[in-house]
Amino acid sequence: MSLTKDELNNLGTKVIGAAIEVHKELGAGLLESVYESCLIEELSQLGIKTKSQAELPIFYKKKQLKKTYRIDLLVEDEIIIELKCVDVLLPVHEVQLVTYMKLANKKLGYLMNFNVSHLKYGIKRKVNGL
Repeated sequence: MSLTKDELNNLGTKVIGAAIEVHKELGAGLLESVYESCLIEELSQLGIKTKSQAELPIFYKKKQLKKTYRIDLLVEDEIIIELKCVDVLLPVHEVQLVTYMKLANKKLGYLMNFNVSHLKYGIKRKVNGL
């Protein structure tokens, strides 16, 4: 079941709110895995289904390979979240998210860097064909 554009945007708003809550509670400077666990808990409390380290199969010339990528978080099977705890987000981080979105055929993704003073400075929204 695919969400409408409005439903997807509403879900995205909830995801951002949950991430901001986690960042307000913990601050910057922790490991990515800690933010991942806390964000899963925060989303769960909102009744939002989230898969951690969701496997993304890799196809090469229409053949599925044994190798898979792992998506940090897949929210309601609709939104990809790529988490970072770095000094500066680089273009390669955005490219990574966009590639995951294309490979998984997902329309919305967020790159979230928790190593910032205010999370609003660490969030990048990416859209694939909305």
